[in-house]
Amino acid sequence: MYTMKNVCDKLHIPYETLRYYCNEGLVPNVKRDHNNYRIFDDRDLNWLGSLQCLRKCGLSIKEIKEYLNLCLEGPSSIKIRKTILAVKKENLLKEIESIEESIVFIDYKQDFYDDVLAGKIKYTSNLISIE
Repeated sequence: MYTMKNVCDKLHIPYETLRYYCNEGLVPNVKRDHNNYRIFDDRDLNWLGSLQCLRKCGLSIKEIKEYLNLCLEGPSSIKIRKTILAVKKENLLKEIESIEESIVFIDYKQDFYDDVLAGKIKYTSNLISIE
C-alpha cells in the first residue's frame, strides 16, 4: 500500500494534483487507513499512470470522467473506449503535422538568416523596404 506522498513521488505528480483527482472521483475505490488517510494499491497506481497519459493526450477532466465511467462498466464498453482513443489519436496526429510544418518554417527562416549573415544573399523583407 502507498500513501499520497509515495504515489506523488513514484508518479512525479504534485500532491495537490493527486488530491484533486481523488476529490473529483477520478480514482475510484480509494481506500483509507486506520487514521482515515487515503492509501493506494498497485492497481490504483496503474490507473493513475493511465490517467496521467490521458491528460497528456489532451483529454479534459470531463472526458476522463466519461472514459472512467465506461471503464467501470467493464468489457461491454470497450468499443466506445476504442473510438474515444482513436479520435484523440487522430487529433494528436494533426497536432504533430502542424508542429512539423512549423519546424520546417523555422528551419527555412534560420537558413535564410544564416545566408544573409554569411553574405551569400541580400536581405529582403516583406515588412519593410530595404534600400
